[in-house]
Amino acid sequence: MKIFEVSSTDFLEDKRLINNALSDMASQFRMQNDFTFGEPVSRFGWTFFKLWIKPHLQDAIIQKFNDMIRKSKGANPDEKFTSFMSDYFQSKGCKTKIKMIEV
Repeated sequence: MKIFEVSSTDFLEDKRLINNALSDMASQFRMQNDFTFGEPVSRFGWTFFKLWIKPHLQDAIIQKFNDMIRKSKGANPDEKFTSFMSDYFQSKGCKTKIKMIEV
């Protein structure tokens, strides 16, 4: 399961936009509830929270958007996937920063 740390200056709006974007994407693959949000922590005007994307949703995203992911910034597949997801969220109106974290 991929875990991302999301940084936002407008937590409620960005969480709503991310939820809608991932729900729309998951519904294209006839999936639901394939991602989870962690508890938010606020510091210095930013709110940080974790986002878990389940493997079968990630696999479906990679399969459908493989060409776009391969062209994304990054030195390895995880960085490219993270860059693609960041760009996707921004295209939906999010003003967030995301990074994949190791667990």
